[in-house]
Amino acid sequence: MKKFLAEFFGTFCLVFAGTGAIVVNDVSGGAVSHVGVALTFGLVVLAMIYSVGDISGAHLNPAVTLGFFAARGFSARLVLPYIASQTLGAFAASLLLRGLFPTHATLGATLPAGSDGQSFVLELVLTMILMFVILSVTRGTKESGITAGIVVGAVIALEALFAGPICGASMNPARSLAPAVVSHHLSSLWLYLVAPVCGAMLGVGACKCMREKNCCVRTNDAA
Repeated sequence: MKKFLAEFFGTFCLVFAGTGAIVVNDVSGGAVSHVGVALTFGLVVLAMIYSVGDISGAHLNPAVTLGFFAARGFSARLVLPYIASQTLGAFAASLLLRGLFPTHATLGATLPAGSDGQSFVLELVLTMILMFVILSVTRGTKESGITAGIVVGAVIALEALFAGPICGASMNPARSLAPAVVSHHLSSLWLYLVAPVCGAMLGVGACKCMREKNCCVRTNDAA
């Protein structure tokens, strides 16, 4: 139960801070800035890795959970409860933001600036890179090392910095699903659900090809 609560709380903080930064930036006339939004996403992930990484692994992302499962570093019995906890945490954050900013149109929902195809490819590649990095610096479900927190947070901030203006740089189905449903912006939601999962699978494949047996080692906790 502690693992699921950790994933709920960690994803709640991710969506509340990350999409909250987008909302505050909009209502304050750009006070946060695009750079500030990108850094907020990276920093909140870094903080949650240090805070709950030793409890649940701080996946905070259904695509990452599925990636760990595909890499055989995560128990099948935990996959659905993890994804449910992450999704509920994201919805709790979006509903709170709706209460705080009732007139905001999107609540930080990820929306493509160009075509759906362009954003799909970007989300696919971004999540592939993210998953590859995660697997390279973590092992299984209990991870709170200094390297993991800094590197994973930095990669998320980096990807949000350069790709955010085009695709939103979600890389996370739960992060995209909750604000889209709560704000009723569902037109392009499918790509933010499908592309990150496909990208995570590609990241697992890349890690296995390059790292072979050193990648995705199953831990006792995940068995």
